[in-house]
Amino acid sequence: MMTGNSNPDQIKGAVRDHYGARARRVIELSVLAPDDASACCGPADMERALNIYSEGQMSGLPTEALAASAGCGNPTALAGLQPGERVLDLGSGGGIDCFIAAQAVGDSGYVIGLDMTPDMLALAQSNKAKLGLENVEFVKGEIEDIPLPDSHVNVVISNCVICLSPDKDAVFGEAFRVLTPGGRLHVSDMLALTQEGPTKTDSDAWSACVAGAEYEEIYLGRLENAGFIDIETTESNTHYTEEGRPLNVASVKVVAIKPN
Repeated sequence: MMTGNSNPDQIKGAVRDHYGARARRVIELSVLAPDDASACCGPADMERALNIYSEGQMSGLPTEALAASAGCGNPTALAGLQPGERVLDLGSGGGIDCFIAAQAVGDSGYVIGLDMTPDMLALAQSNKAKLGLENVEFVKGEIEDIPLPDSHVNVVISNCVICLSPDKDAVFGEAFRVLTPGGRLHVSDMLALTQEGPTKTDSDAWSACVAGAEYEEIYLGRLENAGFIDIETTESNTHYTEEGRPLNVASVKVVAIKPN
């Protein structure tokens, strides 16, 4: 899906810069108006969060976590997380999905958030400190080369991040490796509706989770090649430009299992 003179390093750089700027904006606004929760989480941010998460899930979370959220779904909602499970969130951003997962797995469970963007990691650590959570950890690294041992987690989640990667085979191979036998993958992601792919493929479209969206058949084939079974998808929402033109992509829920 790379076009023009784009290459993996350029794509990763553009994505890192885009989300680093997003995190810095949230941090700066919260510093300027520490007593005004709406300063860093405006109406558009809250509306997007409300469209994805339930009020119960958002209750008590820092507004900075809501403001930094850029997901296209709610991977924890269908993950069936159980107390004591270990969860890995690929591309954890400001930490919102990690914090929701931490509620589900409880004190006996553990959640690891992985992100390559230093500013997002700093924001996530700040949000974690505000919540006083002991069962969440944030780790710097890339989703194509996960810095965890084999068979380390029971569940891998991700929210509109795998589509940002120029090497999805590596992502799925690494997710398979770190999952325990019988472990499961629950992700929300962007997929192209046809083989022609997204209608926008510039660097901004990559950062906006559009240009990297693959046709479902290709995407699911990568999961199969990595070793996953019982792969299921559910289309949830077709996306358009601000002018109403179709982008030929949709947000999709994907579930896959690592065999025992």
